[in-house]
Amino acid sequence: MGYPETFEGFVVDSPKTWNQFHRHELKPKPFGDDDIDVQIECCGVCGSDIHTVTGGWGDFEGPLCVGHEVVGKAIKVGKNVTEIKQGDRVGVGAQVWSCLKCDVCKSKNEQYCPHMVDTYNANYEDGSTAHGGWASHIRAHQYFTFKIPDAIPSHLAAPLLCAGITTYSPLVRANVGPGKTVGIIGVGGLGHLGIQWARALGAEVHVLTHSAYKADDAKALGAQNVIVTSDDEKWAEPYKFKFDFLLNCADATHKFDMKTYLSVLKVGGEFHMCGIPDKPLPPLEVLAFMQNGAKLSANHLGNHQEMKAMLQLAAEKGIVPKVETVQLGEDGCKEAVERVKEGNKVHYRLTLTGFDKVFGKVEY
Repeated sequence: MGYPETFEGFVVDSPKTWNQFHRHELKPKPFGDDDIDVQIECCGVCGSDIHTVTGGWGDFEGPLCVGHEVVGKAIKVGKNVTEIKQGDRVGVGAQVWSCLKCDVCKSKNEQYCPHMVDTYNANYEDGSTAHGGWASHIRAHQYFTFKIPDAIPSHLAAPLLCAGITTYSPLVRANVGPGKTVGIIGVGGLGHLGIQWARALGAEVHVLTHSAYKADDAKALGAQNVIVTSDDEKWAEPYKFKFDFLLNCADATHKFDMKTYLSVLKVGGEFHMCGIPDKPLPPLEVLAFMQNGAKLSANHLGNHQEMKAMLQLAAEKGIVPKVETVQLGEDGCKEAVERVKEGNKVHYRLTLTGFDKVFGKVEY
């Protein structure tokens, strides 16, 4: 059977209709020598999808197909593709292209390329639109398409492609490992993976959460200590100058007393944002981070090498997200975005599955 020239996906038309999905034809960019077409098996539901469709990160012009935690089968590969062959099970995360020529890309930081193309709600330099993974197929550059290890089931691999790399990369770049004390703030879609990475890398892992009921989960995931920040307004007192690194995975940072959180860092310690909340950080005086020379940082995804290393570590150590599955479709997409938006309706990631039931399973 011939390769499809157009794809199909579930789209929304505007932030005003953010939970009203309908099936729509998608036109991919022209196929290039470095491109791979993927027939999608499943796709994760990321907080980014909800921030986007609701307009939390700004208005958009629909129809918009989201989804950037894609797992499926490579059905067509360009002549320059070297590591992936037709029939391989592969994943595509939140980026599908960068120039790979600028100084940023050459420094192995292609996720910060000024010309980069996000997986959806973005345009290529030729004006073509990038479409997300709540669809029949996706087209991506080979550098942003990764083989999925056999040990990881598809529905569990999907969230690793955004939530996984977004939490893994900053820990590795901070040289987290034996002898380091790390605090993971928030036990949710990002935090429950951050706990597992930090532990696997050999750090002493503490979890900071305002939800006491999540303490057992945090310990089961590898945390050696849980600090419930809602129990006592002086919760930070015993932990002053304790942590080398705080990985903030919470979305409600606008409610934080940042001075208190920064106070538990060692001299030169780092408070790192790995999510992008809708709301800005609270006002912050210089004295709040001058007292211990604390650093504020953030990241966008991770690079090619980190993605491959993360997938290998996950396969070797059995690190997987906690996932609930939802059948793809108009109703399933609506359920998924509404549950994630509620914040406490998911434990801890969702993956849309059953794509073959919707689009059919075609052998190429």
